[in-house]
Amino acid sequence: MTEKQKRFVDEYIIDLNATRAYKAVYKNIKNDETARVNGSRLLTNANVKKYIDEQLQEISDGKIADATEVMKYLTAVLRGEEKEEVIVVEGCGDGCSSAVRVNKGIGAKDRIKAAELLGKRYSIFTDKVQVEGTAVVQIIDDIPGGDGNGKA
Repeated sequence: MTEKQKRFVDEYIIDLNATRAYKAVYKNIKNDETARVNGSRLLTNANVKKYIDEQLQEISDGKIADATEVMKYLTAVLRGEEKEEVIVVEGCGDGCSSAVRVNKGIGAKDRIKAAELLGKRYSIFTDKVQVEGTAVVQIIDDIPGGDGNGKA
């Protein structure tokens, strides 16, 4: 893969516009139609496709929380280790006031919600109980005058 193809992919990933990316890398191309056709052709190149996929995967790996990160965050909220920033209005006297940012602990409602989400994950609060086993069922027909098998 050439250096210009890599630069094309880097430009393309910014806004997924192949025409703009092609014109940014190949400065001598002024015609939009030429840039569109050549940019589209580059996107069908196997090496370029692979490099785009690798770059997008690298971007998403860093920005999307995985299950472990979510569980750690919920646990920190539950334990009161996380803080949230709130704006508090304080009176300064003489009828004026000012807004101040204050870090305060997570409220009880949010801590309970974190506990519920963790409980769901670990099936702590299940109402249904699953019972497994085997049992032998024996049906005895001893009703007299029923279907003809019982003696009257």
